[in-house]
Amino acid sequence: MSASSVLPPSAVVDRERTPYAIAARELLRDTLFEAARHELSNRRWNEVTMANIAVAAGVSRQTLYKEFGSREHFAQALILREADRFVAAVEGAMDAHLDDPTAALLAAFGLFLTVASEDPLVRAAIAGADEMLPFVTTQGQSLVERSSDRLHASIVSRWPQVRSRDAALLSECLVRLAISYATLPAGPAGTTASSIADLFAPYIEQALRRA
Repeated sequence: MSASSVLPPSAVVDRERTPYAIAARELLRDTLFEAARHELSNRRWNEVTMANIAVAAGVSRQTLYKEFGSREHFAQALILREADRFVAAVEGAMDAHLDDPTAALLAAFGLFLTVASEDPLVRAAIAGADEMLPFVTTQGQSLVERSSDRLHASIVSRWPQVRSRDAALLSECLVRLAISYATLPAGPAGTTASSIADLFAPYIEQALRRA
C-alpha cells in the first residue's frame, strides 16, 4: 500500500514540494559539477576549460556561464559543493560513534583524510601550482566558514550537552587542520587521524565535563 493511500487527502496535498524552477536549477548544477569532477579525473583544473565542462554535461557553454558567471565563480562553487559532500561523509562517521565523541572524532577525521586523498578534485587542486589551490588556502575563507558552521551544527545536534562556544572552536580548528592535512599530507590517514584525536581528546572531555 502506498503512503498516499493511507494519508488523508489534505496531508497528500499539503506535503512540501520543491518548486520546479528550484529543482531544475539544482539538477543543472549537480550535472555541471559532476561533469567537472569527471574532467578532473584525467587532468588538473588549469587544463580544463568551461567548454570541456559544458560538453561533458551536455549543455551549451552559454548555459554554464549564465549559471555561474565566470570560471572562477564556478570553481569556488564546486569546492563548496565538495566540502558539503565531505561533511556529509563525516557526519555518517560521527553517527556510528554517538556514545564516544572522541572515537567519533577519530573516525570522522580519518574518513575525511582517506576520501580527500582519493578525490580527483582534491588531487587536482594540490597537484603542482594549480590555479584552484588558492580557493582552498589563501582565498578559502568562505570554505572554512561554511564547513565550520555545518560541523558545528552537526556536533551540537548529536551532543547537545556541549556548549555552542566549545563546539564552534572545535569545529573551526578541525576544519582548518583538515584542509592543511588534505593539501599537504603528513603521513597515512589513519596515523594522522589518531594523532589529531589524541590532541583533541582532552578538550572534548573537558567540554563534556563543563556541560
